[in-house]
Amino acid sequence: MDHHIVTSSALHITLILLTICKGLSGATFTFMNKCGYTVWPGILSNAGSTPLESTGFELPQGGSRSFQTPPNWSGRFWGRTGCTFDPNTGQGTCLTGDCSSNQIECNGKNAIPPATLAEFTVGSGVQDFYDVSLVDGYNLPMIVEPNGGSGSCLSTGCVTDLNQQCPAELRVDSGQACKSACEAFGSPEYCCSGAYGSPDTCKPSVYSEMFKAACPRSYSYAYDDPTSTFTCTGADYVITFCPSLTRVSLPLACGIRTGNCCGRQALVKNLRETFLHQQAQEMGLKQDQAKG
Repeated sequence: MDHHIVTSSALHITLILLTICKGLSGATFTFMNKCGYTVWPGILSNAGSTPLESTGFELPQGGSRSFQTPPNWSGRFWGRTGCTFDPNTGQGTCLTGDCSSNQIECNGKNAIPPATLAEFTVGSGVQDFYDVSLVDGYNLPMIVEPNGGSGSCLSTGCVTDLNQQCPAELRVDSGQACKSACEAFGSPEYCCSGAYGSPDTCKPSVYSEMFKAACPRSYSYAYDDPTSTFTCTGADYVITFCPSLTRVSLPLACGIRTGNCCGRQALVKNLRETFLHQQAQEMGLKQDQAKG
């Protein structure tokens, strides 16, 4: 047998074994804060997954921190903003992404919407699954970038400042965050619940289309799986809050340079204006009927 073939086969097997062993040891997550302000990341391990060494911490502007996950870990990360914690008691709250623990550590508490979420299932030795979700709304830009690993391993996230583009009916206070339509209106067709609780019956709304146009790789509503869930095997991951626009490609953010998704954004804007006009007409008709 050719010596080069044997060497090549051995190398290939070694790489496969290294990838499997890497997956079985979990993954390293590195958080980076490129925002012009402090972010307090929150961490929630899913049921059945071992909690990480922290469930919430302070990440100053320009700071970074890494965590190792155990094998077969799944959970979510998000960024809290506008937090104030008492230096003596450690108690406090956050303006966005608060986890209602009244502490820096979230201690098994989930993010209160609206919040941009990064969701992961990693460390099984086979494919990792990950996404950035706007299903619960948006509070700050965030991207996920695989480091190493094999497979498609694409970056995902949302770098567009949706707080600046948020419709008034979804806006939180003076623009600290942007609600999902489900959170704002509670209607089954927006929440994909009840009679709308399947991919066949729950379709994108004008509002989820707005999110999708601005952040094409992020989850925009509950059944947005085909264009929003990504895979990689044996990778580590960098999660960046407020990433620089200059280092992000078009699929992560519409509006950086011209492209089809930017034309789609204008179309969605027109659809929303038509939708709001129809709502106003219906409201006026109901008021006229009530008077009559």
